[in-house]
Amino acid sequence: MSNPIMSEIKRDHIMNLLAEGTRVDKRSPTDFRKISVETNCIESADGSARVKLGKTEVIAGVKIIPGTPFGDTPTSGVLTTGAELIPMAHPTFESGPPGEDAIELARVVDRGIRESGMVDVEQLCIVPGEEVWMCFVDIYALDYDGNLFDAANLAAVCALKTAIIPGEQYGKGENKPLPVTCLPISVTEVKIGNDLIVDPNFDEEQISSARLTVTTDDNGNFRAMQKGGCGSITLDDLSLCLDRAVEKGAEIRKIIG
Repeated sequence: MSNPIMSEIKRDHIMNLLAEGTRVDKRSPTDFRKISVETNCIESADGSARVKLGKTEVIAGVKIIPGTPFGDTPTSGVLTTGAELIPMAHPTFESGPPGEDAIELARVVDRGIRESGMVDVEQLCIVPGEEVWMCFVDIYALDYDGNLFDAANLAAVCALKTAIIPGEQYGKGENKPLPVTCLPISVTEVKIGNDLIVDPNFDEEQISSARLTVTTDDNGNFRAMQKGGCGSITLDDLSLCLDRAVEKGAEIRKIIG
């Protein structure tokens, strides 16, 4: 996300605390902020979820409609993810078409869902080569205080998890749950100096040199990874991030059920 200027006093304070193994909000380097999830919060959507990760808040809605399959996947449904960073969420967000940050956010969330096979798209086929269910996931940042990647991932996953295919509405049979196979969970860490910390808040993001988001499935398999920032991630850093992604992913799955 955008990098406003931060005072040297605040920067030094954050780094001094990290040297002591703690953070401004008293968390350890491996602690997530409090996670809260509300599902079925958009009446007009086929699935929805509102997620709060500390002060960061994201809402996701799922819309499922019949449509034409892609030519190279005639028996597979369509899954598309989009994200919007609306101006009310943070002063650095601007109105207009999605910028680079919004596009990257949508792609990271989409890749984790797609590569984990969370949605069995083969079961979304209505008539092979002619008609399939098309699933659109829309993500909106409502309040930004760092780590939109994990908040958006949780909102999208919880929305899909509770989504219902509206067969009756379109004369395509009975309503039924979206065929969900697993819960892909992303864990984002940033590097500040030589320290790696989980779930950075806004200030921590601004002084970080590198970011790594790792998505795992229910079995702890690595399904997606995205690096950001101009700083380096060493092999030791990578190993630590992978271990934490498995550990924290399992903890978060227990929270969201």
